[in-house]
Amino acid sequence: MPKRNDIKKILIIGSGPIVIGQACEFDYSGTQACKSLKEEGFEVVLVNSNPATIMTDPQLADATYVEPLTVEILEKIIIKEKPDAVLPTIGGQTALNLALESAQQGIFEKYNVEMLGANEEIIKKAEDRKLFKDIIEKIGLRLPKSIVVYSLEEGLKRVNEIGFPCVIRPAFTLGGTGGGIVNNEEEFAEIAKGGLDKSLISEILIEESIYGWKEFELEVMRDRNDNVVIICSIENLDPMGVHTGDSITVAPAQTLPDREYQLMRNAAIDIMREVGVETGGSNVQFAVNPENGELVVIEVNPRVSRSSALASKATGFPIAKFAAKLAVGYTLDELLNDITKKTPACFEPTIDYCVVKIPRFNFRKFPNNPPHLGTSMKSVGESMAIGRNFKEALQKGIRSLEVNRFGIGYGPKDLSNVDQDELIRFIKAPNPWRLYYVKQGFEQGLNLEQVHDLCKIDRWFLFQIQQLVHQAKSLKETAESIFAAKRNGFSDVQCAFLLNKTEPEFRDLRKKLGILPTYGLVDTCAAEFVAETPYFYSSYETESENNVVDTKKVMILGAGPNRIGQGIEFDYCCVHASLALREENVQSIMVNSNPETVSTDFDISDKLYFEPLTFEDVMNIYDSEKPEGVIVQFGGQTPLNLSTKLEAAGVKILGTSPESIASAEDREKFQAILHDLNLKQPDNGIAYSTDDAIKIANEVEYPVVVRPSFVIGGTSMDIVYNDEELSKYVSQAINLSTEHPVLIDKYLDHATELDVDALSDGNDCVIAGIMEHIEAAGIHSGDSACVLPPFSLSDDILNQIKDATKKLAKKLNVVGLINIQFAVRQNVLYIIEVNPRASRTIPFISKATGESWAKYATKVILGQTIKSLNIKDFKMDYYAVKEAVLPFNKFPQSDILLSPEMKSTGESMGIDSSFELAFYKSQVSAGHTFPSSGKAFLSVGQKDKEAIIEIARKLTELGFTLITTEGTCHALKKHQISSIPVGKISEGGESILDYFNRKEISLAFNTPSGKISNPDEIIIRQQLVGHQIPYSTTIEGMTQITNAIAAHQKEPLKVKPLQEYYD
Repeated sequence: MPKRNDIKKILIIGSGPIVIGQACEFDYSGTQACKSLKEEGFEVVLVNSNPATIMTDPQLADATYVEPLTVEILEKIIIKEKPDAVLPTIGGQTALNLALESAQQGIFEKYNVEMLGANEEIIKKAEDRKLFKDIIEKIGLRLPKSIVVYSLEEGLKRVNEIGFPCVIRPAFTLGGTGGGIVNNEEEFAEIAKGGLDKSLISEILIEESIYGWKEFELEVMRDRNDNVVIICSIENLDPMGVHTGDSITVAPAQTLPDREYQLMRNAAIDIMREVGVETGGSNVQFAVNPENGELVVIEVNPRVSRSSALASKATGFPIAKFAAKLAVGYTLDELLNDITKKTPACFEPTIDYCVVKIPRFNFRKFPNNPPHLGTSMKSVGESMAIGRNFKEALQKGIRSLEVNRFGIGYGPKDLSNVDQDELIRFIKAPNPWRLYYVKQGFEQGLNLEQVHDLCKIDRWFLFQIQQLVHQAKSLKETAESIFAAKRNGFSDVQCAFLLNKTEPEFRDLRKKLGILPTYGLVDTCAAEFVAETPYFYSSYETESENNVVDTKKVMILGAGPNRIGQGIEFDYCCVHASLALREENVQSIMVNSNPETVSTDFDISDKLYFEPLTFEDVMNIYDSEKPEGVIVQFGGQTPLNLSTKLEAAGVKILGTSPESIASAEDREKFQAILHDLNLKQPDNGIAYSTDDAIKIANEVEYPVVVRPSFVIGGTSMDIVYNDEELSKYVSQAINLSTEHPVLIDKYLDHATELDVDALSDGNDCVIAGIMEHIEAAGIHSGDSACVLPPFSLSDDILNQIKDATKKLAKKLNVVGLINIQFAVRQNVLYIIEVNPRASRTIPFISKATGESWAKYATKVILGQTIKSLNIKDFKMDYYAVKEAVLPFNKFPQSDILLSPEMKSTGESMGIDSSFELAFYKSQVSAGHTFPSSGKAFLSVGQKDKEAIIEIARKLTELGFTLITTEGTCHALKKHQISSIPVGKISEGGESILDYFNRKEISLAFNTPSGKISNPDEIIIRQQLVGHQIPYSTTIEGMTQITNAIAAHQKEPLKVKPLQEYYD
């Protein structure tokens, strides 16, 4: 049936900030949905609070609301925009939950708004554990034995009906949040309580453990005529017990016999029909008993999911685009496949290659949390690789992770002679390094059955790894042996390691032997039809499918897998670079390995290479395509780390040169530049040893900020206060990075920090934005809230900042973007750091100003000037606030204090004519819903006692009752501010934990007593996250929160699309 004509305007709900369990795959799906609906002539209204996304670009929707994702805000947007329908199925669990909550409150019915894709009944059937269980049993399928409970008391009474071990699954959560495997009553009480708190409807499923069973997923799409296609089968390499987002996954399924696949396929279709999904894509998860093939259903997601992005990139089938079109009336047979332009969407994709997705973890940033993988997702990103066989795809996937591993082993981080206890422990327990220990187990003589008994990974996968071990041992310097190794994914680094050569020596040998990669096409149809979209992967075959044309072309290096410190913000810049090249009639070639992103969508670049971002893989593409040059400044540290090596190999780096980038990173060179320009920086030094470090620190005087050079996201950054702390840090840091020294800077206590983004063409420079941090210097810029324009700086300081920025851009010969971090202390301006590249704040500034700074930068890199582009400084009569979103709920044993090392996974944005209300919106969007009254808990260290006085006074004036620790109570009492004191946790009497458990605290302010927090403080801060209590751990944050609450008491939040701010 054709598209519906009774709908004119559609409201799309986005997924909000990037969090563990819900990442940038929903930017990809939202962007596709916006484009496809506008293409059909619908007026599109979008609401999302994440400024780092492409979908919130003002060009994507007719009205773009960067506002909190709450029922209150959604209703205000509906009143203003009067949409005919709402599409909640492309914004992940956040959008689905918000739509359901709005429907249950009667919002959609009140304003006559129709739910597309999935209505209230469908969402409930799929997400409510009890309803879903009834549906599965009705159609004759089996779920693991389970019971549904609604309180901890009920759970404790009934858990023995299931027995231990068992699995807890909360309803309506994402990424397995609040769930887990429990082995006894004590663990059950802890996890069940958290699951009930995090469930939208306070419901948890207690399920029998099928730990060790094989796990599969099917991506399914159904239309209202009951046409159903299975887009992709996905197999988890890890058995049940590891969240699918944390498991290595393989497409298509490798170990599933056809009979079992057909049973699974039929089951998925039956589930889709019974749940009622008829206008879009869904993800259905199954488990199979490896002993007898018994099939059980795990869950269904009636929406575009994380796996949908993987399936789309693996097959070339644009799931989100088709889901949006089905939602407005089309059927699958009416839609043409965008890849082939000939086959209809009802043709199931067929692939003649293997795809492997590997998660990336950041456990090192949360050292108190054991790196154990379970049913609650912990990974912060993922890579995807395509090969002609599993071995090739696996090894390419590992090197795509960018963790200095270039395959299953045989390189810089290779294991050797591992202690037997350690070997068994790491093979047995799910952890990020298990596969490397499996490989080492085979190296040290374990046989396949022994390894299988330990880890329960399917024998077929283990056999593939065992074959790689055998092949590595037999590698020889012959064309036949090297070609066979390359066909199984062995990198140049691995081969060089095995043949005792350097990487350049092996590369020369391989090329001399004529062993070069070929490029295959991702075409959805196993080459049965001609593909129109050039989307490639490398392998070592006899012929190549990439048609290289002699035209003006430029290669863009992407950012690779998301990680803390390098996320979606850099992908945003890469997308705009590609679009700018298209505008300039230059063929764009994108190289990236991240399946979640918009940059790896099939229609963003003229050519897409889904490849690892390593020297070998980039050079292979460069040699094949012969572009005019490569852009490295948009993908974060990943391409910058390659730039010097690429330039030495003859690659033309476009824009700011690697030499200029190195000058900004080299302390001695940079000090000389600042001296020439008469600019200040904190006293500092470079240490190559512990003795160096101690000498420098005592010269500049403690406290000092220490960090390794050439890092992103403040990795391993810290503030140290004495020789003992410094000695400990340096020994660990040098082990971490032997190639680069440790940098030591005087810590500017109580300084105001700023971020400046600017664009330079080598001569002229324009300021994109000056952002003032809310938190004082000493907290990583990625974790601090910031505001544009600045709210507390004098005109004199602002003019100094602009002047310094322009001087530095010219001196460094920056062509493109530059980011500078400044600090202001006692009215003196200091340079903290200069990054001659795109920064993570570029998307935020672009949304705040309405200007595409990455696109401007690309055009400047191609040779245009700031004058020819007519770019001018932008002035704002409103405020935009960016707030960090932190993952402490996934790492409950971490202290939540902010530090120089970045820990946030994403960001939210608030925008308003009032600074206080913009700040308030940013906090709500980041997950902190601040109360207007109630009990506020205050506990601050001695150094903050004076500063807390006015904050406490204002809170009492706003109507809050203050609950305080004894020291804080005493300080407030001196200023005639009353509060209720509570005892120390360690003393065993009534403490703040009792208030938390009674859900009486609605706001909490806490700062540490010193550099080393006492156990009570750490427990309190951990409990704030567990009880989901809005909090702040900095005086600056407390001040702004209090002001924001006061402003919100006087004035309700208003909504306004970005387009109206720019008018």
